[in-house]
Amino acid sequence: MRYLARICYDGSKFEGFERLNNGKGVQNELERVLSEIQGKPVLVKGAGRTDAKVHALDQCVHFDFPMDMSLEKLKYVMNRNLCPYVSVRSIESVDNSFHARHNVKEKTYVYKIYLGEKNPFLEDYAYFFPYSLDVELMKECSKLFIGKHDFRNFVSGEREDYCSVIDDITISKENQFISFIFQGKSFYRYMVRSLVGAIVDVGLNKVSIEDVKNALDLKSSKTFRVVPAKGLYLVKVQY
Repeated sequence: MRYLARICYDGSKFEGFERLNNGKGVQNELERVLSEIQGKPVLVKGAGRTDAKVHALDQCVHFDFPMDMSLEKLKYVMNRNLCPYVSVRSIESVDNSFHARHNVKEKTYVYKIYLGEKNPFLEDYAYFFPYSLDVELMKECSKLFIGKHDFRNFVSGEREDYCSVIDDITISKENQFISFIFQGKSFYRYMVRSLVGAIVDVGLNKVSIEDVKNALDLKSSKTFRVVPAKGLYLVKVQY
């Protein structure tokens, strides 16, 4: 039987989602628990990788698990044995052809900036940024990225194809928090963090919207800030 599990985790306690030789990936923890329950190795496939310090409220994974156990009991046993920083939100049966990454239709990421006084309890969960930002200018800049674009100037590492489609970007300010919501199917390494960084540079009046447009249109290779991973959350995966 193949199962789809929706999980959440505190990224500050891991070195990313991906399985690592040192055992400090979220994937390692999930596979450890499932393998202990099953009594033999169980592999987990995720909807996508998240980098070190990135959080997830709705990461999705699939795994094959032949043991006869109810969904509620499997969820209960997993949560009893997982470390405190990972939790299974739900488990459901899926077709054996289902793949947590290949079947994704849309992902939603949120990036959080904190503008208030320094707060040690927010240190691992938002980007502390005690400078004035022009939110309306940032909203205008964000519109550049909606639609299909070649994002090679806004990702890290080499790829064969840098094209992706962003369906929507929403920026809002509530009290001392600014939230950036990104919706799309595929986001490459550091992509959301790089896009937020460029938008923030515009909000600081450090660069112009035209500078960002030229980089997006590949008319320049100008670089912008890349905001820290700790403010990034994977909040929804849709199939």
